[in-house]
Amino acid sequence: MRKLGLIGGMSWLSTRTYYEHINRRVQASMGAPASAPLLIESLDFAPLVGLSGAADWARAGGVLADSAQRLEAAGATALLICANSMHKVADRVAEAVSIPVLHIAEIVAARMAADGVRTAALLGTRNVMVEDWYREKLIDRDIALLPPEAAFVEQLDKIIYGELLLGKASRQAERDLKSIITNLEQDGADAVVLAATELEMVVDVDANVLPIYDGARLHAEAGADWILGRPAGAQ
Repeated sequence: MRKLGLIGGMSWLSTRTYYEHINRRVQASMGAPASAPLLIESLDFAPLVGLSGAADWARAGGVLADSAQRLEAAGATALLICANSMHKVADRVAEAVSIPVLHIAEIVAARMAADGVRTAALLGTRNVMVEDWYREKLIDRDIALLPPEAAFVEQLDKIIYGELLLGKASRQAERDLKSIITNLEQDGADAVVLAATELEMVVDVDANVLPIYDGARLHAEAGADWILGRPAGAQ
């Protein structure tokens, strides 16, 4: 099996999710007691929360690029950034190393295109929902995206930063997400992308009114497939 590097800590809850999904897929393929050969660098998330201006994001890109170089030097043959929002600097990270950086939005877009999804909605933090860098990956696959609604953006930011990143998952947050997804169905979405790793804490990925594409789960599965030497998303 090939060794995979994880840039984690953003949040540690997200990294835990990746670790679990990767190992479950590897064990399903290789049998017990196999486990995934991983290198994990867990960054301190505190300096990377609430990034706004270009200077902040440039600094964050440098932090992640340095992490990627350390993981490559330690023997990683490919890398995952274990957070949706930090893929804003994925190109900077990819430029810093000679090994592949598997992009979460490209993985999600490929699966949705294969499933024939034509219209979708993104749910995540503000920079994922509003900015172009994630959305363009789906649009490049001919997937139309509903425009982000300001009220949903504000609501999701409060839930993600105020609860989920702290390890809390209230019943009210579950109800809020159900309501948001129901409204998106009424607005014409064929599917919903969970583009914040922690949203799986309050969204039932496998039983909902719309198909749910959990970016973190798909990304982790692609990482496991890399370890196993299989095409990403192989069944």
